[in-house]
Amino acid sequence: MSVAMSLHQRRKRKNAVMMALCVIAAGIGLAWLALILGALIYKGLSGVSLAVFTEMTPPPGDAGGLLNAIYGSIVMTIIGIVVGTPIGVLAGTYMAEYGRFSRLTTVVRFINDILLSAPSIIVGLFVYELLVRPMGHFSAIAGAVALSILVIPVVVRTTEDMLNLVPNALREAGTAIGAPRWVVIRSVAYRAALSGIVTGILLAIARISGETAPLLFTALNNQFWSSNLNAPMASLPVTIFQFALSPYEEWQQLAWTGALIITLTVLGLSILARSLTGRREDR
Repeated sequence: MSVAMSLHQRRKRKNAVMMALCVIAAGIGLAWLALILGALIYKGLSGVSLAVFTEMTPPPGDAGGLLNAIYGSIVMTIIGIVVGTPIGVLAGTYMAEYGRFSRLTTVVRFINDILLSAPSIIVGLFVYELLVRPMGHFSAIAGAVALSILVIPVVVRTTEDMLNLVPNALREAGTAIGAPRWVVIRSVAYRAALSGIVTGILLAIARISGETAPLLFTALNNQFWSSNLNAPMASLPVTIFQFALSPYEEWQQLAWTGALIITLTVLGLSILARSLTGRREDR
């Protein structure tokens, strides 16, 4: 009995030590996050005004806003999502529904994992060689293509994982009433995995909304308003990058404000994605 009690006490002490280490590590991570958010709010909130959303990026030494940069980011993000999401969903559907045990699925999954962890600047260089050099100029189209490439692996992974979580009994029930396979996938599997797929799309939006490196090589930037997709276009991440490195206080303030806007947008999308995941788990 004494040996068993001694072993129990040692295990309790080890468990307490490990729990304390985990709490300390989590606290350190949360502390850095709090410091970053605190700095963004402290530096960026003072610059938030109506002019930020209604005026163009200013010349050096003048006041202005971020309207053209916000517009460019929204346009390229929407195009990137519209192009990348169907490809990702269809690829994930094939991997989960048609080729779950095929060698092609293994290869695609391996390549997809590489794309998930690949630096975004590599994607920017790839699109630069693919589109920018042959076209002879930077453009919003090239920027949107770069963003769509970053969207695809995120959507592929979440679509495959969510469809794999759908019970096979639901598919068998649909097949038993004589429904074709594509109807079963559309009406049964997609409906059951819809919240998870939407969560993946939201996470993809959150990822590309703050990407700077791919846009430096593709869309570059534009100091003025431009709705021409075949010309350089301003974007919020690139504008923040350029303004933050400038010696002008007005530009630096706009950079802090733009960083705050992006951060709050990403946090909002992450919270929305988390809420959708929680609703799915509740079901």
